[in-house]
Amino acid sequence: MKRKAIFFIGIILAASGIFSAPVALICGLIFGLAINEHPFAAESRMLSRFLLQASVVGLGFGMNLAQVVHAGRSGFFYTAISITIATTLGLLLGRWLRVAGKASFLITMGTAICGGSAIAALSPVLEADDDAIAVSMGTVFALNSIALLLFPFVGHRCDLTQTQFGLWAALAIHDTSSVVGAASKYGQQALAIGTTVKLARALWIVPISFATAFFIKSKARISFPWFILFFVLAAFINSYLPAGHALYGVLNRLGKTGLVVTLFLIGTGLSRRTLRQVGLRPMLQGVALWIAIGTASLLAIRAGWIAL
Repeated sequence: MKRKAIFFIGIILAASGIFSAPVALICGLIFGLAINEHPFAAESRMLSRFLLQASVVGLGFGMNLAQVVHAGRSGFFYTAISITIATTLGLLLGRWLRVAGKASFLITMGTAICGGSAIAALSPVLEADDDAIAVSMGTVFALNSIALLLFPFVGHRCDLTQTQFGLWAALAIHDTSSVVGAASKYGQQALAIGTTVKLARALWIVPISFATAFFIKSKARISFPWFILFFVLAAFINSYLPAGHALYGVLNRLGKTGLVVTLFLIGTGLSRRTLRQVGLRPMLQGVALWIAIGTASLLAIRAGWIAL
């Protein structure tokens, strides 16, 4: 009963605006790691998935469509290169570290594309078992949590502009929630760039799912991330239908609030049991791949090889 009360208090505080995105995640992690069993594990996962998608659409009501299209078009090219490199390197690392095939593939694609969303989309295609899913999810979520706290610090130390930081976060952080959380802490322009390029990266879930299904002859149903189109529609409405700007501001603030709650819920899902399940080799694969992609993309952005 006490765990349930603390959980609901955490949600209320996250929704009230008292918590920032990083604080919400930290509080969620403390809750998840401190208890033996989450009182609402399944419900929390479902709610966080819905809230993330709804929050991204809400953020679209605060963005200009022309900027979204420009960032998305450039970002789609950069994400294609990033995904190709990350996939090749990740699979090689998995083989070298002798990580089980399906877990290695899910960790690789979770890092290359879109964290937990990519893992959730590809798991039924691969017919992955619960252990492979838990290992890959645990690896990605642990690194996601670190990235949300670490990236703004590194960005300031490297004197990145908001555009540079948004692009770096979108290319190097796993999940959309942590990209948006880190970028929102850095600044409004970083948030716009990070969200848009990250969603361009997330679109690669669809062709890669079809390609995976084709090669392994899977007949699993592949879903399209429709919320990305709703995000673009929201940006269009905000840009070309100015009569509703007061309402758009409310929806945008609700999107930011929903994101903070989402990060709290995601934090609560990382338990000691999950970390034990991950093991050393999958975690080494995930860490090595994440550091390689994060470092390479940061150096390329600072050198001007990647720019918007």
